Amino acid sequence: MSEVVYSKRELKRARYAVAAVFAVHGAVVGSFATRVPWIQDHASIGAGQLGIALAFPAVGASVAMPLAGRISHTFGARTALRGLLALWTLSLVLPALAPNLLTLCLALFTYGATAGMADVAMNALGVEVENRMNQSIMSGLHGMWSTGALIGSAAGTLAAHLGSDARAHHVLAAAVLTVLGLVACQWVLDLKPTEDEEPPPRFALPPRSALLIGAVGFCAVFAEGASLDWSAVYLRDQLGTSAGLAAASTTGFTLTMAIARLAGDAVVDRFGAVRTVRVGGVLATLGGLLVVFAGNPAAAMGGFALMGLGIAVVVPLAFAAAGRSGPNPSLAIAGVATITYTSGLVAPSAIGTLAQATSLMVSFGLVTVLALALVVFAGVLRAGDRRTAQVSPASEAVPGPRP
Repeated sequence: MSEVVYSKRELKRARYAVAAVFAVHGAVVGSFATRVPWIQDHASIGAGQLGIALAFPAVGASVAMPLAGRISHTFGARTALRGLLALWTLSLVLPALAPNLLTLCLALFTYGATAGMADVAMNALGVEVENRMNQSIMSGLHGMWSTGALIGSAAGTLAAHLGSDARAHHVLAAAVLTVLGLVACQWVLDLKPTEDEEPPPRFALPPRSALLIGAVGFCAVFAEGASLDWSAVYLRDQLGTSAGLAAASTTGFTLTMAIARLAGDAVVDRFGAVRTVRVGGVLATLGGLLVVFAGNPAAAMGGFALMGLGIAVVVPLAFAAAGRSGPNPSLAIAGVATITYTSGLVAPSAIGTLAQATSLMVSFGLVTVLALALVVFAGVLRAGDRRTAQVSPASEAVPGPRP
C-alpha cells in the first residue's frame, strides 16, 4: 500500500467535516420521526400496519450495508460518502409521498437502505480520522449525530405544530440537508485504494470478531431503545406520574446520552475503551436497578438518566473497534451496524411483549441484565482502544496507508 501524508490542519478540518456529516445524518432521522403521525394518516393505515411499515428501514439497512465497502472502494471514500449521503437526505421525501401501505413499505425500505450505507461510510471515515489523529473522536461524532437528531426533531415539532404538510416540510428539509451534506463532504479525507488492492466482496458475512463486538453493541442499543420508548410509560403506569413528568424522564435520558457522547472522547483518551465501557456498564446497571426497585418517580428518573450516561459511548466504541478488528474495516463496521440496527428494531417490541406476559418491572430487569453484560464482555472492544492500535503518533505531518 502507498502512503499519503496529512497535516494536522487537514486532519482537524476532516474531523469537523465528518462531525457535520454525522449531524446531517441525525437531522434526517429527527425530521422523519416527528412526522410519523402525519405519514400514517396520509397512508390511511392503522397502528398495526404502521408497525409493519416501520420494520422496513431496518430491513433495507441490513440488506444494503454490506454494499458500502464495495462502493467506497470503487469510487473513493469522499465521492462514495457524498453520493450515499445525498441519497439518504433525498430519501427523506419518499415516506410522506406514500399513499398506501405497500408504497410506504417500499419507501421506508429505500430510506433504510440509503441510511445504512451512509452510516457505514461515515463511520469508516470517522475511524480513519481517529487513527491518523491518534485521538479518540468517535464518541463526539456520535454526539453530533444526537445533536443533529435533536435539531431535526425540533424543526419537525415546529412544522407539525404549525400544521405544515409533511410533503412540503420534508422537501424543504431534504433540500437544505442535501446542500449541507455536500458542502461538508468537500473536506472529508479523500481515501482511495491502490491499483493492486483487491476490492471487498459485494456480500459476505462479517468476521467473527465483528459479531462479538456487535453483541456488545446489541446490549447497549437494546437498553437505549427500551428506555426511549418505554421510560415514559414506565413512570406513568408503574409509578402513576403525570404525562408531563413521564415525558421529562425520556428527555432526561436523551440529554444525558448526548452530553456523555460529546464529552466521552476525553474519558476514552484518559482511561481507554475497555475501562470506559466497564465503568459505563456499572453505571447503567445501577440505573437499571434504580428503575426496577424505584419506589418513587425521582428515583426512576435518576435511574434512566444513569442508564443513558452509562451506555452512551458503547456504540461509538463498537464502531471504532470494528474498524480496527481486521483487514476489511467496512465489512466489520457493516456487521456491527446491522446487529445494532436489529437491536433497535426488536427492543421496543420485546419489552412490550415481556411486559404483557409479566410486568414492566420484569422487562426492565432484562434491560438491567444486558447492561451488566457490558461489564462482563467489555474486553472484546479492546481493538477500539487507539492506545493499543498500531497508529503513528500525531505530528505536523501524519502518514497513513490508504484503505
